Amino acid sequence: MTQALFNNYKRRPVHLVKGQGTKVWDEAGKEYLDFVSGIAVLSLGHSNPILVEAMKEQSDKLWHVSNLFDNPEQEKLAASLVADTHLAHGFFCNSGTEANEAAIKLARKHTGKHKMITFLHSFHGRTFAAMSATGQEKVHAGFGPIVEKFEYLPFNDVAALQAAADEETAAIMLEVVQGEGGVNPVTAEFAEAIQAICDDKGILLIVDEVQTGIARTGTRYAWEQTALKPDIVSLAKGLGGGFPIGAMLATEALFDSFGPGTHGTTFGGNPMATHIAQTVIDTVFDQAFLADVETKSIYAKQQLAKALPNLQVRGMGLLLGIESPLPVAEVIQAAEEKGLLLVGAGETTVRLLPPLTVSNEEIDAAVAILKEILG
Repeated sequence: MTQALFNNYKRRPVHLVKGQGTKVWDEAGKEYLDFVSGIAVLSLGHSNPILVEAMKEQSDKLWHVSNLFDNPEQEKLAASLVADTHLAHGFFCNSGTEANEAAIKLARKHTGKHKMITFLHSFHGRTFAAMSATGQEKVHAGFGPIVEKFEYLPFNDVAALQAAADEETAAIMLEVVQGEGGVNPVTAEFAEAIQAICDDKGILLIVDEVQTGIARTGTRYAWEQTALKPDIVSLAKGLGGGFPIGAMLATEALFDSFGPGTHGTTFGGNPMATHIAQTVIDTVFDQAFLADVETKSIYAKQQLAKALPNLQVRGMGLLLGIESPLPVAEVIQAAEEKGLLLVGAGETTVRLLPPLTVSNEEIDAAVAILKEILG
């Protein structure tokens, strides 16, 4: 059979046609609990009325304007993202990969150095620099020489980091929780060591918050729960609540290194994207909302521990991983048949990424299905 699309995605044979909150329906009318949420994208769930209204409101005004022109929505969103942090400026793009590309370029340009330390099992994207930053050989395979000067170290290994970080290092780049690599959180000891090394040696710190940011872990950014004080932060996924947008934030000290002509994007930060993202931020950065995410995280971990007492559960907030005794693909398939959509993380981890608006009842229903499969 001839097909028009490339075969670069291993697609599941489920055609979803409708979503509301945490629930989605396929073309046959079957209902599922969506604990993938676009891979941590649908922070406010499917078809959230406040986002639908924001889209309608902006669609009557202006969809796109070139970045050659002033865009007050960008300035407002950037100010919201850096408010009450040590960060000062933002750049908008279309995806997490693009945000990480911008972060890598900024670090190299500001320092004049090329060496960057990242970590095994990390994931930073699939364009050449972001792919090169990713510490997974399977992501590099088949594309020839990658971008030079990336050094991959074991995650949470203080001694290895101390040995590798030197005067030639431009930046250390990490995820607070390695999402694609197995839901591996940074340890407190490692975070403290990273920050001490960066402070002592004048190395920039890049924190990839593409998956962990925008309230996913129960705080605005996951780094806020650690000793890390990043110079550069990358964002995407949950920022647009389903509408494509990415962002890079940085400190005042880096401002002059991204002057006119140094970096750009046609669609990044367009009026539609920034208006919708601002609506997301106004909702999820509310202290009561953040506290609710953390409360639901604690509840989910407690219920999983009761249902699956012999399995390890890792993660922060509503980014959780279960160490599976069964092949992950089998667990995902069995859950899908029972009406629960899941995604893997590495070879042995089942990842749970419900919308941040998920209810306790929906958590209970998901845990019951997982108990049937893994208990």
